[in-house]
Amino acid sequence: MSKSDHQSICVFCGSSSRVDEIYKNAATDMGTLIGARGDTLIYGGGRVGLMGLAADATLAAGGQVIGVIPSFLQHLEVGHGGLNELVVTDSMHERKRIMYERADAFVILPGGLGTLDETMEVLTWSQLKLSDKPVVIVDVNGFWQPLLALIEHTIGAGFTREENRGLYKVVDGPAGVFDVIGNWHAPESDLKAKWL
Repeated sequence: MSKSDHQSICVFCGSSSRVDEIYKNAATDMGTLIGARGDTLIYGGGRVGLMGLAADATLAAGGQVIGVIPSFLQHLEVGHGGLNELVVTDSMHERKRIMYERADAFVILPGGLGTLDETMEVLTWSQLKLSDKPVVIVDVNGFWQPLLALIEHTIGAGFTREENRGLYKVVDGPAGVFDVIGNWHAPESDLKAKWL
């Protein structure tokens, strides 16, 4: 994937606004980088929290933004009204499927249970060879260290294979994301060996 190609970058991140400014700034920086490159942001469609900040920054920098939101959240009026496209789905499962299908790469910013759900699902898909797209965890201020330690714990206990460390890369801020995406190589492994 060359850096000159316009890409669709799926960003998973929190919808809470009750968080430290360092996380809000990272979401704004990520959106600005996506927009400045002429790329498209694919995200959960919200106007609140880090999600809204990333979308607004992408738009302000000249990028396209596609939101994907389930109807029950749209009815709660948390959907962003200023996007290039807002896809309203019947379920959370359909939301994730559409985001995965439209994305060229996945970027994980700080977030809560929803972000964890999306992250674990895309990593599982990668492990099962259903996806070979880049997954970049943006470890802002060490936010994801407990998750990374948990993954290491599952490796040490024998539940996760060591080569699955290659399913994702970790950077400490948005500035490092596109170097990872541009140089991505999906890890090679024998899927059948997963069960041995």
